[in-house]
Amino acid sequence: MTLAIQVENLSKAYQIGMFGTGTLSNDLKRWYALARGKEDPFLKIGETNDRSVKGKSDVVWSLKDINFEIEQGEAVGIIGKNGAGKSTLLKILSRVTSPTTGKITGIGRVASLLEVGTGFHPELTGKDNIYLNGAILGMRKKEIKRKFDEIVDFAGVERYIDTPVKRYSSGMYVRLAFAVAAYLESEILIVDEVLAVGDAEFQKKCLGKMSEVQRGEGRTILFVSHNLIAVKALCSRAFLLNNGKLEITGDVGAVINNYLKLFTSKNKVFLSENLETSSNEFFAIESIELITVSDIEGAFYIDKEIALALYIINKSVTTEINFNIFFETPEGATIFVTCSTPQYLETGAIIATCTIPPNFLNDDTYTLSIMGVSESKSLIYIRNAMVIEGIEPPRKPGWLGKFPGFIRPELEWRIKKVMTK
Repeated sequence: MTLAIQVENLSKAYQIGMFGTGTLSNDLKRWYALARGKEDPFLKIGETNDRSVKGKSDVVWSLKDINFEIEQGEAVGIIGKNGAGKSTLLKILSRVTSPTTGKITGIGRVASLLEVGTGFHPELTGKDNIYLNGAILGMRKKEIKRKFDEIVDFAGVERYIDTPVKRYSSGMYVRLAFAVAAYLESEILIVDEVLAVGDAEFQKKCLGKMSEVQRGEGRTILFVSHNLIAVKALCSRAFLLNNGKLEITGDVGAVINNYLKLFTSKNKVFLSENLETSSNEFFAIESIELITVSDIEGAFYIDKEIALALYIINKSVTTEINFNIFFETPEGATIFVTCSTPQYLETGAIIATCTIPPNFLNDDTYTLSIMGVSESKSLIYIRNAMVIEGIEPPRKPGWLGKFPGFIRPELEWRIKKVMTK
């Protein structure tokens, strides 16, 4: 197979704080080295890009020593937590920014969808931007014209095609931008999490189109998403990035399982570190804890009762609050949801505990997402807050193995002899 992309020792460093080397002569030496394709002589060692700890260096590596190969016609998913380096990698592959070290070979014409508005000129109309993007990809006017009607029809913005795109909503922007990237002739299609801006119907439509151009036209696709169901449906292979390093590559199912293990190191996960997603004016969700008899971190025995405790700080006594915990598959499909009763709470520290009876969950992996709602006025939703794993206890001889499905409740059965006349 022909290689579409080959990445060797790719790294990207960012300076925090003051830029420059400190003197004009050193700035000129840096420029001269980079102009000759040499490494920056004043590049500092820097630190791994771990946002959870306070660093000492003013240089961080958003990506460090990345190596991989992608064959032509492959669909590859790139997953990882926020800040792992996914978007930086896509920007480098799209030639939006340059790597600090390393090289990339084999890249053909690239159509990318990175952020809302990327590649569009806000003052130009939708029609003009279609022709502009086609010209950037090296297409002739008649080639673009041949695709024009399909692009407009797919995007569903025909009424506004002669309107400057600065007046588009974010959803309209994404619709047109994806249609342009998908229909104009490029060898590689790069799509970031920006598709989440569109509605569910359009996301499904986009996934179908990406699958079509990958299988039917043999185009290479790089897809970044936190929607693991979409990644698994579209891609056969995946990369896991963590703190700027490539942790694992391989079969998409195996990589997703490794990604979920990043959340399972503790029985208690602190959520208040990210105040933007865990707090609002009415309450804050501090942490979630798995209470179990198991001595294995992040795991429980399926024949024992377990409890999930939410630690909450309540800020208002005049607002009813209720909490939901979503039990989901590793790919993100909801198995069931358990909800607390809406009620007024005293201000201060609150513990909300949900009990799961024994022999209800199967021996499998579950992701837990949390939602808190205050009288439908304000909502907190924390996706993939925790991952827990059910463990099968030792069984008696004759046990046939794991039950199918995600739950296996012990329901009441009545068996009796039928009396005949």
